[in-house]
Amino acid sequence: MSGATRSGRPSGVFRRFIDRIAPSQEELDSEELRKDTASVGCVRIQDCQDRQVVTVTGTLRTVTLRPRAGVPALEAELFDGTAPLDVVWLGRRNIAGIEPGRRIIASGRIALNRGRRVLFNPKYELRPIGQE
Repeated sequence: MSGATRSGRPSGVFRRFIDRIAPSQEELDSEELRKDTASVGCVRIQDCQDRQVVTVTGTLRTVTLRPRAGVPALEAELFDGTAPLDVVWLGRRNIAGIEPGRRIIASGRIALNRGRRVLFNPKYELRPIGQE
């Protein structure tokens, strides 16, 4: 089998050529998230400024329990196709429905913490699973 790996994917020069002209799955997912942001009237995360009250939407990439100053805190990374946003619920160990891969709409005041955008204790709405 010349020019292909055992998995059936092309290798070498041809594979690099395809990678350059065809968008990756991550690029396709990002484009879909950017369109979703516009369709529900939310602000793109990359456009959020410090201390601005915003409503954003996206997909939760990670969800972790990380104490802050001795208080339990549930942290999630929200991604809308433009930039990541840390969403933090202070005093919470878990929240039903808050899990990686879930889409949400979150509202609150943006803060900058060590150069990253953070939304503390936001109002949120879980998007229906069928829309993912």
